[in-house]
Amino acid sequence: MTLTATSAPGKIWSISLWIAQILLALVFGYAGVIKTFLPIPELAAMLIWPGDTPFWLVRFIGVAEFAGALGVVLPTLTRILPGLTPLAALGFVLVQLLAIPFHAVRGELAMALPINLVLLGLSLFVLCGRGKKAPVAPRR
Repeated sequence: MTLTATSAPGKIWSISLWIAQILLALVFGYAGVIKTFLPIPELAAMLIWPGDTPFWLVRFIGVAEFAGALGVVLPTLTRILPGLTPLAALGFVLVQLLAIPFHAVRGELAMALPINLVLLGLSLFVLCGRGKKAPVAPRR
């Protein structure tokens, strides 16, 4: 198979988006599982903030992050309601936009900001890419 000049940019977009989607799914999937299932003292030893945050909020964030991890990959992979993928990415954008001031108020910005900005960038890339530049057609 050879790539033509017109198919190469689309192929690059598709591969780049899949890489970003998989990275987001791995990071948020892992974060979601540990925030949902680890005992709060263990989690607080790893991340500090869960010890100072209401139990229900930590668990809610965990479930939401895990659901988002599924939503950023599965709809595109199965082509069943692929429009849900940009919505999952939008959810991750919102999570990061809320996480940055949360960590700033707590004085954790130096440690948290780099990862928050990387996740924000990946989430925006998937949101724009799967929303406008390279959307996936639903299965017929």
